[in-house]
Amino acid sequence: MSDGGTARTGTVDQRAAEILRRVSPPVFADRVLEVTAFGAVGDGASDCTAAIAAAISACSRAGGGRVLVPAGRFRTGPVHLLDDVELHLAAGAVLAFSQESADYLPAVRTRYEGVDCFNYSPFLYAIGRRNIAVTGSGVVDGGADEQHWWNWVKAPAPHEGPAKQRLLAAAAAGVPMAERVFGVGDHLRPNLLQFVDCQNVLVSGVTFRRSPMWTIHPLRCTNVTIRGVVVDSHGPNNDGCNPESSRDVLIEDCTFDTGDDCIAIKAGKGPDGWQAGESTAGVVIRDCRMRAGHGGVTVGSETSGGISDVVAYRCRMSSPDLGRALRIKSNPERGGHIRDILFADIEVGEVRQAVLEVALDYGRVTAGGHPPYVCDIEVLRVTAEAAGCAVRLIGLPDAPIRRLRLRDCSFERLAGPDVVRHVVDADLGPGRGEPEQLPQR
Repeated sequence: MSDGGTARTGTVDQRAAEILRRVSPPVFADRVLEVTAFGAVGDGASDCTAAIAAAISACSRAGGGRVLVPAGRFRTGPVHLLDDVELHLAAGAVLAFSQESADYLPAVRTRYEGVDCFNYSPFLYAIGRRNIAVTGSGVVDGGADEQHWWNWVKAPAPHEGPAKQRLLAAAAAGVPMAERVFGVGDHLRPNLLQFVDCQNVLVSGVTFRRSPMWTIHPLRCTNVTIRGVVVDSHGPNNDGCNPESSRDVLIEDCTFDTGDDCIAIKAGKGPDGWQAGESTAGVVIRDCRMRAGHGGVTVGSETSGGISDVVAYRCRMSSPDLGRALRIKSNPERGGHIRDILFADIEVGEVRQAVLEVALDYGRVTAGGHPPYVCDIEVLRVTAEAAGCAVRLIGLPDAPIRRLRLRDCSFERLAGPDVVRHVVDADLGPGRGEPEQLPQR
């Protein structure tokens, strides 16, 4: 497989600026409609679903503007955004989502762990919209706990396992997406926020808690700004932010304390990711703080569409419950390219396992027809105070990790040795193991 071109060059700021020239938050009309004017009551008991929907519809029809949720606890089912609408949660406002799964039907077009289907509506949802936002200093409370949503993950039954296998089998068999319909009895959890096929997206300032699974999920979106949010959610698969099959994304000044990866960049899984137009390209992550999670900044594991041109810099991450700081993961059943990834000026306090992990045997899968192609990874000025090891690099014989560079990095108080397997044409610095040489061709 070809690596698809020449590696990116330039300073960190230059590489980020090249992406950011295509990113700008949407601007909204000077119009404010308060949800209470449409019948919403912030008493924590009244069902505000219809009132919030009516306010959003009226705002969009009028040419757009701000739909204001004032202070109070507003109980609601799914909230679907429309063109040119900024949903603004004022200080003291809580969108408290229903814990009744039936409230999230009828099913909508969505994606579950990289595979397309119809399923329960994500709680905050939009599809095919332009100029949309969720802003403010309020709280989005997904209401998930051990009795709601999180208990769908594993035994005792019922749980999501059988439905996940049916969905994967349907995708592998080429069953049309419209026929992959899930819902009652299937236990496939919805995302807390998912925007699908949208342009000009802003998520700013809001605190997200108790997500059923992935928290902020832009899917096939273009021009996305995620700024100043807090994700504090520790359930299973509670990733903080997952830009997937999207282009031109900025994630800045955010705080993540999660039950899975803090930020995980994705590009579909299997046949749905191998289609044209499913790649992710142009992601800037800067000035973020990561606490607990499986990974701080992660690429994968859904990589089938390919991921490129990612710049993550000026981040701080530390927790005894942080698994890895910087992580790339895929396997030969998923494939896709992962290239032009730059990690720079990242301070790691404490991390339980590796500071940098590149694992192409994710899920212990070492054989398959779609080996990933991973190349041109730069790690600059990354420091760690305490870690399990500095690097854990696991390529495969037919899919080595290529052209990985570590420069001006410092790793202290390492509990164990590095792991370096099937890495070629790399510069890991002194004492990091000897990568193989690329065979002559």
